[in-house]
Amino acid sequence: AVKVLTALRNHWKKTTFGVCLLSWGGSWLYGRHCDNLLRRAACQEAQAFGDQLIPSSMPLKKATVFLNPAAFKGKARNLFEKNAAPILHLSGLDITVVKTDYEGQAKKLLELMENTDLIIIAGGDGTVQEVLQELCHGLLRMVVRLRAVFSKIPIGFIPLGKTCTLSHTLYPESTNQVQHITNATLAILKGETVPLDVLQIKGEKEQPVFAVTGLRWGSYRDAGVKVSKYWYLGPLKTKAAHFFSTFKEWPQKHRGALMYLGPTERPPEEPEVKPSRPPLYARLYRRLRLYWSSPPKEIPQEVTPDDWEELKLSTIELSIATRNRQLDLTRIEDFMDICIEADTVSKGQFVNRGSQKMHDPHMCPEGSQCIQASRCILQLPEGTEGSFGIDNEEYEAMPVEVKLLPRKLRFFCDPRMRDQMLHAAAQ
Repeated sequence: AVKVLTALRNHWKKTTFGVCLLSWGGSWLYGRHCDNLLRRAACQEAQAFGDQLIPSSMPLKKATVFLNPAAFKGKARNLFEKNAAPILHLSGLDITVVKTDYEGQAKKLLELMENTDLIIIAGGDGTVQEVLQELCHGLLRMVVRLRAVFSKIPIGFIPLGKTCTLSHTLYPESTNQVQHITNATLAILKGETVPLDVLQIKGEKEQPVFAVTGLRWGSYRDAGVKVSKYWYLGPLKTKAAHFFSTFKEWPQKHRGALMYLGPTERPPEEPEVKPSRPPLYARLYRRLRLYWSSPPKEIPQEVTPDDWEELKLSTIELSIATRNRQLDLTRIEDFMDICIEADTVSKGQFVNRGSQKMHDPHMCPEGSQCIQASRCILQLPEGTEGSFGIDNEEYEAMPVEVKLLPRKLRFFCDPRMRDQMLHAAAQ
């Protein structure tokens, strides 16, 4: 023992390195063990769903998974196969996986929608937006009868990307990635859903873009996208990006004009009651009557100019956001939040507030003008440069019309989050 202690003392550098290595290895092995316990518990819970008896005449529920293997620096595929896929297969669902290996591949969604009972998006904000575009564009193109059916297909979200904004609304916070993924997958099996609003953002000539979070235009967003360039500064990279941004023309002002309409009253949700099918002779008579009678002319309901409010913009940042982050299932009005931030901030305030906005991009600081609207038109001066951030994806800045589509889609959520929303609304 004396010789061992003497050897350790004489080679203290190697001893220190060995102790550090053993400590790190022990911590890593313990973490792997805890992750395996979480996966086992989640699989056992999923097995209970798979063991449930169903009538022989009832087909298996079909789920279409849109997986982005490139999400989270290429780690998404491995994360899905290790943490989510076993749970889905044990649950008894008939799973079809579509890998979005290249942009636009999510267009397969429309081809598969007729044969699926639920949609699962596995990835980050970019994957959510790609699937959302195809889903909403498809719903707009479909006839009214099919649109009513497909808009009720529930959507599950498995957070595998670097930024997963929706997970803050749908699932409890968790510092353990494995637990976060397994909780999200189990929430899909439990079947609780919440309706989420969608923003339709349309330029003058472009096809509309759809968003579940919102639109940002301004200096904080422009500085935020450059944070990764300063990776070598470690924890100071966020402040550095905003600090160097102040070297541009200061104060930074974004000018334009905004027209908007106020909130709209939310109609009560109708219970889903399947009407009994009328007899054959009644259906034939109705079709013949519709065929021979001239179709009624629909009178478009135009908004009178007096209903619009108009104001001039001079702001450091403008954001238009849904209420999905502060979801209230009992509210009686539908609206989106418009935040016009004052352009009279100091450089120090800009740097500090920029760090806060990296965690909560749509926060509306004190002193900002806050507007609740159901529809708005953003007009920009000719030659305006810069970009919009729409659900963390970059688009060229241009005049746009933003329209709220309330309760457009239903997303699976953790039952605990739904209970929290109802409890908060009751207080």
